Amino acid sequence: MAYKALYRAFRPQTLGELVRQEHIVRILQNQIETGRIGHAYLFCGPRGTGKTSTAKIFARAINCLHPKEGSPCGECDVCRALADPSNLDIAEIDAASNNGVNEMRDLREKVQYPPVSGRYKVYIIDEVHMLSDSAFNALLKTLEEPPAHAVFILATTEPHKLPATILSRCMRFDFKLIPQADIEARLKEIFAAVGKQYEEEAVSAIARAGAGSMRDSLSVADMCISYSRGKLTYADVNAVLGSADFTEIAKLGEAVLTDDAAAALEQAEHIVASGKGVGVLAKDLLVFLNRCVVAATCRDGNAVLGLPAELYAEVKRIAGRADGRKLLRCCEIFAELESALRYTSSPRIVLETALVKACLPAADLDVLTLARRLDILEGKLASGAFAAARPAQAAPSPAAAEREESAPAQAAAERGTAAQQQAFYEQAPAPRAQTAPAAQPAWMQEISDADAPPEEFGAAYAAPPPPAPSLRREEQAAVDALAPENRAKAGAYFRRSLRRNVKSGVLFTMCQDLETAFEGDTFILTTDSDTIFRRLNSADNYKNVQAALAAIGIRSFEIRRKGEQKDPFEAGVEQLRKNFPDADIEVK
Repeated sequence: MAYKALYRAFRPQTLGELVRQEHIVRILQNQIETGRIGHAYLFCGPRGTGKTSTAKIFARAINCLHPKEGSPCGECDVCRALADPSNLDIAEIDAASNNGVNEMRDLREKVQYPPVSGRYKVYIIDEVHMLSDSAFNALLKTLEEPPAHAVFILATTEPHKLPATILSRCMRFDFKLIPQADIEARLKEIFAAVGKQYEEEAVSAIARAGAGSMRDSLSVADMCISYSRGKLTYADVNAVLGSADFTEIAKLGEAVLTDDAAAALEQAEHIVASGKGVGVLAKDLLVFLNRCVVAATCRDGNAVLGLPAELYAEVKRIAGRADGRKLLRCCEIFAELESALRYTSSPRIVLETALVKACLPAADLDVLTLARRLDILEGKLASGAFAAARPAQAAPSPAAAEREESAPAQAAAERGTAAQQQAFYEQAPAPRAQTAPAAQPAWMQEISDADAPPEEFGAAYAAPPPPAPSLRREEQAAVDALAPENRAKAGAYFRRSLRRNVKSGVLFTMCQDLETAFEGDTFILTTDSDTIFRRLNSADNYKNVQAALAAIGIRSFEIRRKGEQKDPFEAGVEQLRKNFPDADIEVK
């Protein structure tokens, strides 16, 4: 006897053998037991979920002389007659190849003849959405008022393509995708029936590959049985599915999650050179990243993934090296890559671009990337990476001694200020120990050593930052005005002052891309983002910017949107209102 594929050999023969379609089974069983048989049914749902099998079982059950729990008994004369492929009472029509109006006219004529052995003549029309418009019109009248002995069962995976006139005349049953646990249980029954030994992880991998379709899972299982002569292993299933080696994909995924662009490109080149297609590699990497998300999110992630213990431990380790935003961003990038590969003529370049984009968040400007950059910056601020070195206590200068003798109260106040600053440093938390300090992004290195302030501003930058930005009298005299030759570097001085005097990583990040220039003695900060413009002009941020600029001797400044020019008079009035918020300023 010729070999039968598993999905044919183990096709359900009763409604009880159907996997996880209980809502449909119950309705059909009750109709058979009460004799309330409809004339038109529509079975719709994803492929491989049991639509055609249910139609065949139901067609035999409504003709069976002694149905058992809504299923054909298989022993009566009618059941034996209907089991013969040459019977005329159950007709299966493939609408994909019989989609013309002539076939439907022929069906309309033949439906008038009564059944030969049973009570009903059943027409099962598979892939009914493939019928042409004229064929639907030819079927419509017969479907609305068929003979008493005729029952139509329409099956389709795309019910939205059917005309509303057809849908309204049918009892619709929506088949659901089958859960992975039920597919695994059915696969184990079949492996036991054929005498095939297996690993639990191998069965889980087959069930996941089926993606809710029992027929797809059985097709993969059929190939796995032919591939493996001994016990079916997880590695055998991966080989059959054509997936890349787990170790290779894990190395690539770890390089992506740790922002190692060079290692990611080298590993991708190695995998592609071994014979794996770019599309397969992109899909495998997306699956690996999804596993990392599950491992990082779920308490018992392996209950969902079903991986061998050592493989799950590796996924868990790699997932622990990235935060949630990084995992989410990478999943989004490679999900978009999978669809982009369908329409490109250079898949390799598209893949490498996606890898570099995932590894270089500083080069991207989407919301998740900016949030990740803020996380890195705030982490470094919290760990004390940008804290100024604690200054050594110097002996009082002669001028200070003279002031102390002449003005005891003023000297005592200065000593109190110095004591407060010393206490501030002693109470500050110590920097956290870092095992492997990460390299600073390029935008953090914008102010290089060459951009250090001139010598006359050294006191302002060397002094420890007090709890609130302020300058002593002798320092204030040095920074009352920027020298003309230093104005070109005013933007760099401003960012450094902002970083030292204002403990806000968000404000510091917003000011990185500002354009700076002088209009007379007014320092202009320009941005092309409406959001940043509004945020910088909020009360708290404006006050912090003002304090940072005052620390380098800039008293007059203005925040503008790019391309915006203000009337000098209006600008002056606005500045007055900002400087004197409590005053009532009226323009005449």
